[in-house]
Amino acid sequence: MEKLTGKVAVVTGGSSGIGFATAHEFIKQGAKVVITGRNQESLDKAVKELGNNAIGIRADASNVKESEKLAEQAKSIFGKIDILLVNAGGVEVFEPIGQITEETFDTVAGVNFKGAVFTTEKFVPLLSDGASVIHLASVSAFSFNAGNAIYSASKAALVAYSKNAAIELADRKIRVNVVEPALTETPGIHKGAFANDEIHTHVKTLMPFKRYGQPEEIAKLITFLASDDASFISGAEITIDSGASINVPLKF
Repeated sequence: MEKLTGKVAVVTGGSSGIGFATAHEFIKQGAKVVITGRNQESLDKAVKELGNNAIGIRADASNVKESEKLAEQAKSIFGKIDILLVNAGGVEVFEPIGQITEETFDTVAGVNFKGAVFTTEKFVPLLSDGASVIHLASVSAFSFNAGNAIYSASKAALVAYSKNAAIELADRKIRVNVVEPALTETPGIHKGAFANDEIHTHVKTLMPFKRYGQPEEIAKLITFLASDDASFISGAEITIDSGASINVPLKF
């Protein structure tokens, strides 16, 4: 049985990785989906793969005016939104304490926290009563590594905002939850400081299941939270990491 039949979803950062996998699962479960991304070519490719129930709108999550425009476009197409997945926000720059730059702070916090907050803020008036909002955070919100202070802080701040939103939107029966994955097999984890196969081989040995998560695994959890099966779940943080965050600290 399709669990999202008749629902309209918006997935930010939906052209690849967890966002794309979730958009695919939403459509499989009967929803119509708007996906966003900054790269028009990647967005067009993703929409083509997702099929007729997907629409792509180019938007930069770090730009509040673009988030406002995104909300206006979604409203003009669908009127109301039933599911909002705030997935765009995986910007990670490693700098140790004492060497953190203002540029790094603005870049990381601007997308991961400010972008997520104002995406949500612009969509709140469009949400149907009983809608589901899911924020994608990370185990880094409570599990810490050297050089990762601003990324961790941005995700922890998003968790705090989410819990407040769950309280304040409860009178409209809008549910707000946070999903916190560990490292997941997406294109993004093979860039920057992680563009090294030896690092990944080492980190996987520290994972209880000796592997990273798959985007489809995260997508199924998000889809559950988006569905009416999760009608009494709000204000929750749900970790999906094979138990890594309670097993051993990850040391790079």
